[in-house]
Amino acid sequence: MIAKQRYSSKSELVIDLIRQARKQQVQIDWINSKLDKAEQTGFTQMTKAEIFKESKSRLDG
Repeated sequence: MIAKQRYSSKSELVIDLIRQARKQQVQIDWINSKLDKAEQTGFTQMTKAEIFKESKSRLDG
């Protein structure tokens, strides 16, 4: 990406990757909190791992 001039330096690239990882972690944390709440309220009998596995299989086709 540096060669394609999207980033002017390696540190800029690293900073952007960190920013993206943090954003992704915020989304993961949000999903986990929703799953925890659903498990606690009895909304589902499935565990987080089961929900994740099913969601992933649906996304993969």
